[in-house]
Amino acid sequence: MIAFYGHNQNRDEVKIMKETLLHDKQVALGAKMVDFAGWHMPVQFTSIIEEHKNVRQNVGLFDVSHMGEVFVSGKDTLAFLNKLVPQEIGKLYDSKAVYCQLPNKKGGLIDDLIVYKLEDNKYLLIVNASRIDEDVNWFVRNSLEFKDLYIDNQSHNYSLLAIQGPKAINVMEKLGYTGHQDFFTIKKMTLADVEVYVSRTGYTGEDGYEVMMKNADAQMLWDKILEVGKEFSILPIGLGARDTLRLESALHLYGNDLTEDTTPIEAGLSWSIPKDKPEDYNGKEVIMAQIANGVDKKLIGIKMATRAVPRHECEVYFNGEKVGHVTSGGFAPSLNETIALCYVKNIKEICTGASVQVMIREKLQDAVVVKRPFVQKHNSEKK
Repeated sequence: MIAFYGHNQNRDEVKIMKETLLHDKQVALGAKMVDFAGWHMPVQFTSIIEEHKNVRQNVGLFDVSHMGEVFVSGKDTLAFLNKLVPQEIGKLYDSKAVYCQLPNKKGGLIDDLIVYKLEDNKYLLIVNASRIDEDVNWFVRNSLEFKDLYIDNQSHNYSLLAIQGPKAINVMEKLGYTGHQDFFTIKKMTLADVEVYVSRTGYTGEDGYEVMMKNADAQMLWDKILEVGKEFSILPIGLGARDTLRLESALHLYGNDLTEDTTPIEAGLSWSIPKDKPEDYNGKEVIMAQIANGVDKKLIGIKMATRAVPRHECEVYFNGEKVGHVTSGGFAPSLNETIALCYVKNIKEICTGASVQVMIREKLQDAVVVKRPFVQKHNSEKK
């Protein structure tokens, strides 16, 4: 990755931002670029709503090369990973992936990540762009007791493209993809004469694929995907639509919905936590106690009764009492409504169908608690 040097408009100084290898191609396509976690990234190419709807209806191409890729190998890898995350990594078979959290010693979340088992004693960890340094530092701090362990941060050597939407499979087949791939798996294969890793996960609520390749192949593959995807109405997609898509699907955003002061149980992720994992891990005592005894706060989804847009940190009220705040909020193009995720006090009456209010621009706006996700996934893969 390379550095971008530009002037900060608010201060008389130079601001340094990183670029993906596709930065110039995106600028050439007319992308509006913004600073995201220290990266100069496209927020939109046409409009957020158009890009959002195209992913829901057709297919979109995302550059997510700012994400981190860390390989962990050695005979002690399994024991090491089981110390890091609440999930039972030993249950993964070759090519299988699992969504994990990275708790600190108090159960708060340093990050959330996906762990892929490539083969025995070799795993790939995909981590959030804003947390690469923190995560790798935490990995190293927790590695000292393990002798046969190699932590290899390859984030600077790989690029990552996401192909998402009901027609993603059609684009993949045009690239040479064949066969069936289960959800949350990874395969090493050749696409468009390039050796890549293909995973089937996604951050949009739609079926889709992530293609990880060496940096040298990124620009060619970006062009090739857009070329073969024309007949399926593919569009390049920016961070704006990526955010509205994940919000409709009630997927967490680190820094908003997940922080070092939030446990996975408070975040509504207890479904992902094994109750009987024998190995100890960071924060286990706190997390298990919360499963057994409950929590003081919980994450809920709301729909606004008005067109007012709830934003991060807006206060939430119930029966006239301040009970929490918005973590992620915005307009949902698929619903033509405004929605939000919020942390509130764990009051029994704040449940699906309950009325709450959100303070927006010094005025209380009505909302209702609804089930998550806000929009259901379209399962469109060919059988």
